[in-house]
Amino acid sequence: MLDGLYLTFLGSEEKRWIHKLVDLDTLLHPTSFPNIATLAHLTRNDILWEAHDNFQKQTYRNRYHICTDQGLHKLSIPIKHVGGKDGRQKYRDVQIENGYAWQVQHWRTLQTAYRTSPFFEFYEDELAPLFHKRFQYLFEFNWESISFLSKAIPLNLKNTYTNSYNKTPIDAKDFRFLVNAKKEPDVIFEPYPQVFGERHGFISNTSSLDLLFNEGPNALIHLKKVAISC
Repeated sequence: MLDGLYLTFLGSEEKRWIHKLVDLDTLLHPTSFPNIATLAHLTRNDILWEAHDNFQKQTYRNRYHICTDQGLHKLSIPIKHVGGKDGRQKYRDVQIENGYAWQVQHWRTLQTAYRTSPFFEFYEDELAPLFHKRFQYLFEFNWESISFLSKAIPLNLKNTYTNSYNKTPIDAKDFRFLVNAKKEPDVIFEPYPQVFGERHGFISNTSSLDLLFNEGPNALIHLKKVAISC
C-alpha cells in the first residue's frame, strides 16, 4: 500500500502514473446487473465496492438497460424515498418499493426480449430466483445480481467494501463515475450478435445480461477485450 501522506501531495497526472505502476484495487459502485463497461473491470483487477455513498438519481444503482424489439429498453427498480431533512439517504439504506410488482414486470420483459437468444434458457433457472425472492434493500438486490453474473460468466468476485466514503481516494483506482446513467464512458465496444441487431443495429454497453444471453461462455472473452483504462 502506498503511503497516504505521500500521495496527498501528488498531482492528478502523477497519481495516474502511480496507479499504472502499483496494483491497486478498482473502486466501483455495486449496480443492478452491471453494464459491460463496469463488469469488464472484474476481469482486470480486484474490486473495492463503494458502500458508504449517498443514493443519487439518474444512475445505474436502480436501473439497467437491455435490448428489446423496440430497441434500448430501461428497467428501473422503484425505491422508497425516506431521506432526512435534506432528502438524502445512504445507498446501502435505500429500501425497494415492493408495493409495485416490478419483479414480475422485469422478468416478463427479460423473457420476451431474450427467449430466442442462444443462451437465455441455459441461465434461466439460476436467474429466476432473483425475480421471485422479495428483497428489502436495493444494495442487497444489486449484490445478488452481481453474484449471479460472476458465477455465470464466471468472474472472480470478492466482497470487499469501503469502510467510509472518500471523495478522492488515494489507495484505489476510482471508476465510480461509471454509475452515471446519463453519461456514456469513453470506451469502444466490440460488437457481438444481438437478438434484434438486424432491426436496430448494435446497441453498446447494455446490462451484461444482454452479453451473457447472446454470447454465453464467450462473454468472458468479450469482457477481456473491452478497452478500458486500468
